[in-house]
Amino acid sequence: MGKTVIIGQGYVGLPLAMRAVEAGDDVVGLDVDTDRVKALGAGISFVEDVPDDRLAWALETGRYRPSDDYADAAGFDTCAITVPTPLTDGVPDISHIEQAALQLAPHLRAGCTVILESTTYPGTTETVLRPLLEHASGLSTPDDFFLGYSPERIDPGNPTWHLDNTPKLVSGIDEASLAATMRFYQRFVERLVPVSAPRTAELTKLFENTFRHINIALVNELAIVANQLGVDVREAIGAAATKPFGFMAFDPGPGVGGHCLPIDPSYLSWQVKREVGQRFRFIELANDVNEGMPRYVVQRLAAGLNIRCKPVNGSRILLLGLAYKSNVGDLRESPARAVAELLVAQGADVHAVEPHASQRDTGHVGGVTLVDLTPAELTAADAVVLLTDHDDFDYAMVERHARYIFDTRARCHGDAVERL
Repeated sequence: MGKTVIIGQGYVGLPLAMRAVEAGDDVVGLDVDTDRVKALGAGISFVEDVPDDRLAWALETGRYRPSDDYADAAGFDTCAITVPTPLTDGVPDISHIEQAALQLAPHLRAGCTVILESTTYPGTTETVLRPLLEHASGLSTPDDFFLGYSPERIDPGNPTWHLDNTPKLVSGIDEASLAATMRFYQRFVERLVPVSAPRTAELTKLFENTFRHINIALVNELAIVANQLGVDVREAIGAAATKPFGFMAFDPGPGVGGHCLPIDPSYLSWQVKREVGQRFRFIELANDVNEGMPRYVVQRLAAGLNIRCKPVNGSRILLLGLAYKSNVGDLRESPARAVAELLVAQGADVHAVEPHASQRDTGHVGGVTLVDLTPAELTAADAVVLLTDHDDFDYAMVERHARYIFDTRARCHGDAVERL
């Protein structure tokens, strides 16, 4: 129990804020996006894992207050930093962490705990965050305050694994900081996994996503080769998955997106090159394959249209899904957006259906007309491209009315369907 500050009210910070409220804390949810803060204050959530009624309950308790003013952090007991860490021109951008530290530092007090959750390269907690907090506050850790790192493991839209039942890595710069970090999370996370130091936790988070990134690249390249060999790649993957040991199935698709896979492995390869002086070749190869998948999808689509005596230029193409994964509205780094932009650049008349994203987000996809999924839209399209397989799409209707379907997610069936 106490006052908790969560910096960043996005896909990571907002669920964390809700769990802290449910555990009995008084929570200030800080975010620099004033529009987001106003929406949260009005009970409007943009995060699928936090429905409006759950947010409304938190507001009604009086123990959750969204804010864009760091003055509201005064007197906090625990602060979790969950700000984004994008790539800028291919280089890790931790400026949001740095700004959060500088604005939080004046509100540090003896005995408080600061925990970084943002994904970042090994060493950030101890060599970047720590000196910023100490210098700007005049306090030192671990003598005056505790400092830990606990990487987020949020999978938006996952119906099975949530913040409370996903094992959570925890670390601290010393034993006291580790203990303080564990005290915060143990009240609402079922299992904590302590590791010896923040560097280990930072590397572990990057390794988790690098593992997935590389294996997706493997099956994506396999899909390209299998098509050339005349083999159904998904049938082959499904058959391989019957082996009860030594194999883990991954599905091919139009690329990778979101806040993790297109970004996190590059944090690791950048740090390895900077500190060790060598390339992380697996990551570089995976980046090359996965970044090339949207262009491959367009090439396959163009070939399919050509068989039907239609060029991409001037064809009406209906895209199903713009988000990076099913059942969420997150368009960050989405390969579907890349496909849309490539088609627009080639002169296609591109329409898209994205029921999970707000107009504010989809408005950034230039040259695309947003529509509802209707028989009329399906009939009017020269090609329908399934890019994000939301469960609420009526696939039977798509199969009935579409003349040509290019399916990157293996959800459609019938003579008009061509699969990735």
